Amino acid sequence: MSHAIAVSHGEFGRAALYKLNKPIITHAHREGHLIFYVDGTPNSVTVSDETHPNNPEFATAVSPWAPHSYNQLENGETICLTLYIKPMWFLENSVSAEYALNFGSTRLRITPAISDLTKRLTAHLLEEEVHSQFDNLLYCLTRECFDWSWKNTNDSQMRNVSGRFSDFRVRKSLRVMQERMTEDVEMEELARTVGLSRPHFFKLFKQQLGVTPSVYMNTLRSEQAIDDLLTTDKTVTDIAFDLGFSSQASFTRFFSSNVGIAPSEYRRVAHVSGSTFAMMGQPTRLSGMPS
Repeated sequence: MSHAIAVSHGEFGRAALYKLNKPIITHAHREGHLIFYVDGTPNSVTVSDETHPNNPEFATAVSPWAPHSYNQLENGETICLTLYIKPMWFLENSVSAEYALNFGSTRLRITPAISDLTKRLTAHLLEEEVHSQFDNLLYCLTRECFDWSWKNTNDSQMRNVSGRFSDFRVRKSLRVMQERMTEDVEMEELARTVGLSRPHFFKLFKQQLGVTPSVYMNTLRSEQAIDDLLTTDKTVTDIAFDLGFSSQASFTRFFSSNVGIAPSEYRRVAHVSGSTFAMMGQPTRLSGMPS
């Protein structure tokens, strides 16, 4: 069974060390997502219908809202370091607003600098005591990957995301889903609410966001579940019912399929960094980092 070795939440994102032995279904995050191979059986990640290797030579970068799934080889087991970077990081660190919510390329080559930072962040997650370097390590590794992804991307590969959320009907549907994420909302009813037929609504929504309304709703519920697990004393059963699930078992299946591990285990291993960190400007240089 897949499980989490360590999870840490910081100022602008979180990092998790997972031991995975089964696939994770197609899902999405509003955060940017970086996936690094650490040990075990090499695997792959499918992003927007293209499959990319995760092994000692390559990592995978997933732009916010890009649909993706995790592919685990049968009878294989892999330890992966995964990062989830909040959208504000991209907005504050992108040179051009035109590409602000994207990595430049999905496949990332593991450079010596990226390899060093990956090992250091992994070692940090394995330490029992929390110290102030987490946010700085997370920033430096994300920055290194983000810069490499754009430096090695040609103009024909760049995807303009400026059209996202531009249609008022899609924006209205996002508000409705946010307000009603705890309800069993039928997609046909949601389409009628914004004045569209179900097929037209699905087509427009996917054109604007890159994911279906159902995947978007699952993302909202997963994020709320993670927030509740970290910031409240609610039982897993109470969280399940508050999010509209009929039982703890159905919520656990949902969470495991979308996050990769059971909610009780996520709560057990996760902790929140107490450090403060400014996203803008240059980070504090870490000892041993190349200039």
